[in-house]
Parts: sequence; structure tokens; C-alpha cells
Amino acid sequence: MKASQFLISTLKEAPADAEVVSHQLMMRAGMVRKLGAGIYTWMPMGLRVVRKIEAIVREEMNRAGAVELLMPVVQPAEYWQETGRWSKMGPELMRVKDRHERDFIIQPTSEEVVTDIARQELRSYKQLPKNLYHIQTKFRDERRPRFGVMRSREFIMKDAYSFDRDVASAKASYQAMAQAYRAIFDRFGLRYRAVAADSGAIGGDLSEEFQVIAATGEDAVVYCPDSAYAANLEKAEALAPAGPRPAAAQALEKTPTPGKSTCPDVAQLLGLPLQRTVKSLVLATDQLDDAGTVVKSQVWLLLLRGDHDMNEIKVGKVPGLDKGFRFATTTEILEHFGTPPGYLGPIGLKQPVRIVADREVAVMADWVCGANEEDFHLTGVNWGRDLPEPDAVADLRNVVEGDPSPDGKGRLAIERGIEVGHVFYLGTKYSEPMQATFLDEAGKPQPMEMGCYGIGVTRLPAAAIEQNHDARGIIWPDAIAPFTVVICPIGMDRSPAVREAAQQLHDQLAAAGVDVMLDDRGERPGAMFADWELIGVPHRVVISERGLKEGQLEYQHRRDSAATQVPAAQVVEFLHGRLQA
Repeated sequence: MKASQFLISTLKEAPADAEVVSHQLMMRAGMVRKLGAGIYTWMPMGLRVVRKIEAIVREEMNRAGAVELLMPVVQPAEYWQETGRWSKMGPELMRVKDRHERDFIIQPTSEEVVTDIARQELRSYKQLPKNLYHIQTKFRDERRPRFGVMRSREFIMKDAYSFDRDVASAKASYQAMAQAYRAIFDRFGLRYRAVAADSGAIGGDLSEEFQVIAATGEDAVVYCPDSAYAANLEKAEALAPAGPRPAAAQALEKTPTPGKSTCPDVAQLLGLPLQRTVKSLVLATDQLDDAGTVVKSQVWLLLLRGDHDMNEIKVGKVPGLDKGFRFATTTEILEHFGTPPGYLGPIGLKQPVRIVADREVAVMADWVCGANEEDFHLTGVNWGRDLPEPDAVADLRNVVEGDPSPDGKGRLAIERGIEVGHVFYLGTKYSEPMQATFLDEAGKPQPMEMGCYGIGVTRLPAAAIEQNHDARGIIWPDAIAPFTVVICPIGMDRSPAVREAAQQLHDQLAAAGVDVMLDDRGERPGAMFADWELIGVPHRVVISERGLKEGQLEYQHRRDSAATQVPAAQVVEFLHGRLQA
């Protein structure tokens, strides 16, 4: 490829609305151009990256036995009404009508459509297992699209769906996809972690996220440096402290804390470690009648150590809170505690509440909490002596750096990640409501067991950039770079020798299957180098008249601080060696 035939559209400055590095560099490097909020045109340079990602995904999916098809972007509402998602999904689901006033959606995902295909085509156990996938445009009407293509409204995704006869075979299909995903991400050349993820309302442990590690990532990835343990923050378990609860050593006292309504402020005022304080979080659950009217509410008090944060996913698994909860209203708090938030605690309640203590709090002694009176806290609080044991003890918190690893093999560390893939066991969540059944050996209909497996194709370039960049621009891994090698001839328009050498090298590399770009635009060396460093092509060869006279060309990897002199006669062999490294 010659630069004069291509569309290279670099910018010196990023648009003002480009918040994160990947968005800034993708705009400056001419990878994408914004059309509207969360909607981007993929320019030729960026599209080459997308197509390389797709090719790797397609090769590994096919190798794993998945079969490609292509499902529509626009889908009739009736299929989504069958599963209930038409009414359950919020405004992120783009609903549209055709000229006949029939309802359609612009698909964010394709479970309904693929399940309809399965119920029509897969009638016997002899046809199972089957895995169908496509690479298709999706649309989610994000309230606040941001970070460029990282959280856009329109995007490309690979989604696959497995169909099996029973749970055992569904788990085998899941494991096959999990291994295929590892092969895919290994080939991308990115640093990533496969982490255990929460399975939500479906339950079970078969759910993994694939996180590209980047300091700017939105997600917290929890792992143990001394073992293979890894999970996202929602899933990572905080183990119960070892050893029995210490005996009470202090008397219960009501202590003035004027204007100090947070645990850090109270700890500072009293000269105590924050770990000695307990925070009170008030939730409520509602009992509804058939018309959806609230007929009864239950107030819950959650107790966490002052330096810990509540994990809503874990709280949602506590019996009684697992059907849905909300934060209590100010009125409910005043009715049950007699004071506004900031001074709440489990002693001296106005009305009974259900108390759930985090595992840490359950073994604390001589702790500090609100006195249920404004400007006062209680010190020296102890279970059994000052208040009854909690109604329940559960893991309610986010883990923190240094917590013991759940596998018992070390301490936890936390790094940031960007989720770019997810493998998930669905069970019969879609097959049962859509009556996607097959006939077993006895001729009886059985619901198909399903799994779903997604990769954010157009999110991956942004994630790769967040992980691989410097002050000069992008640094692409070879496998997904728009071009693998760029040839930069100096004075090509003035020197026949440079022009001939550049063209010859280009043709040799192209004939060998190398994705090579020849910059024949006649730009000054500084501007030419700046463009390609911004774009992030990993391998650069500079050809100059002076170098040719000395029989030398200059090679520089995008990560190298200086160029390497390479004999002109050996440059092709040298490049092949670098590309295979």
C-alpha cells in the first residue's frame, strides 16, 4: 500500500471533548471521526485494525467449532416480548416503528433471534451441541456516551451462542469457548486477565470477564500474585477474619461528636483508627400486591467497617434482600432510628429493623457507631453485651488490597482493567420462555441449555491504546496494527536511488505477506516520522540517499529509543526475524 493512495488524516490536537487517551489518539491518528453523540465513522486506518481483530476472532471461533451466521440489526418486537425483555429493558433499548406502526428494536444483542433459529432448526438431540456466532453492529442508547468508542452507542460485537442437551454438555461448551477466548486474546498481544465474574440472577459460577489491563480502566481486577486466582471486584470474596472475637475491654459510652457525621471525621476526632468505626447503611425491601402496590416494607440495617465499601452485588445475595432492595427514604430512617443519616447505629432503635453485619464487623470488639442522636456516637460497643447478635452475617464489602486470597495462597492485589469479553452460562433463561426444545432419546421435548459469549470488537482498539501508548502516540501490537511495517524514504521525490530502493523493499515485503505501507507523500522527515509514531505502526524502515551510499538502512521499533543500522542487503531477512520474535 502507498500512502498517496490511502487516506491519512492526522490531527495535531485532539478535540476538546476527547476525555481519555484512547479517544484523543484515535481522533488524532485518523482512526475514527465523530458523527454524533456516541456514533463514530471508522476511517480507513481504524477500520484496518477492526478487520484484523475480526479475522483473529473468526479464525479462533471457527477452530473451536462455532458456525458463523449473520443476524439482523433490526428485529421485530414480538421476539423480545416472548422473553419479557421488551418491557424489562430500559431506555437503552432503541425501539422504533415501521410504516405500519409495527414495533421493532435496533438490537443490542441477539439472544431472542438466535433462540428462534434454534427452535426452528435444532429438533433432535442428534443435532446438539451447536454453537452459532456472528460479528454484527449493535446499538445501545447510552444516556451519556463517553470515552469515544469505549462507551459508544453504536458498536461492533462478536456474540456467540451455544446450545446443548444438558447442563454437563453446556459446561463443556462453555469451557471450549473460555479456552478459545484465551487463544484469541493471546493472539492480540495484549496484557489481559480472565477473571471470575458474578452470574447475576441466573446463578452459578460459570461467568468470566476478559479484562485488558490498563491504568485508566473503569473496572477493578482483583488477583493474587502468588496464584491463578482472579476475579472482578463484584465477585471477589472477602474472607471471614481468622480467630474468635476479642473480649470486651471498654465500657459502652455515649460520646459527643458535634458536626462529625462520617466515620473518617469521627475517627479523627476520637483519635482512633478508622478500622475501629462501623458505618450504618439503611436499606428497604417492599412487598407488592398483584397490582404492584406496596403493601408492606421491611427496613434493614447493614453494618460495615468504617474503611470498607458496600458491594451491592453481594448484598443482593443476602436472603431477604435477594428479591430486590432499595435505599431507605429519609422518612423511613427517621421512623426507625429517630435521627437523620450520619449518626445511625443498631442500639436504641425506635422500631425494629433486620440487622446484617459484614463478616469483619461480626468479630469486632469495642467498636464505634452512631448513637441514633445527632452529634453523638457510641464507643466501646460490643456484641452480646450491648446489643444482640446480628440477624445475619454475610460478606457485604468490596475486597481491598492486601486481603487474604480466597484460594488461601497469598494476598490480593488490585489493578484496573477494561472489559472487552465475557463468557456466560445462560441455562434455560431464553429457551424456556421461547419454547426452544429438542427431542431426547425417549422422544420427549427438553429445553436447550444455552451459553453466550461476547467480544467487543470496536472496544478492543481503544483498550489496546489505553494499554499501549506514549507521549508520541499509539504503540500497536503487531497482530492488530493497521500496518505492520512502514517504509519512510527521505527525499524520494528527488532521489531515484531512494525511490527505487523503497519500491523494491515494499514489493519484497508485500510479496512475503507483510502488511507494509510505503510513505510516498514527499513529507519532510520530521512530519513523516511524527505521523507514523502517532498512528503507531510498530516497525519503521528509513531509507536515505546517504544511507544507501553506505549500504545501510535504519530500522526502529515503535518502542525503541533509537534506530538500528541494518545492511541494506539484509533488511528483509532482518525484518522477518523481528516480525517473528
